[in-house]
Amino acid sequence: MNFTVYSKDNCPYCYKVKQVLELTGSNFVVYTLGEDFTKEEFYAEFGEGTTFPQVICDDKKLGGSVDTIKFLKEQQLV
Repeated sequence: MNFTVYSKDNCPYCYKVKQVLELTGSNFVVYTLGEDFTKEEFYAEFGEGTTFPQVICDDKKLGGSVDTIKFLKEQQLV
């Protein structure tokens, strides 16, 4: 499984989801707001009003940190 994390600086939920992915030994790449994408591009991809982080696993949009951790538990990775 390969994960993509759309993150922003100073976001505790972004930090948490990255920590959990590191602990599971998962392959993941992090894209950061303002460095790798704009807010407009983020909303175009995930919808207006979407919060950070947003996580994708192998082209499947998982959602934020709570949904991602739930997915990892369902897959028995945590």
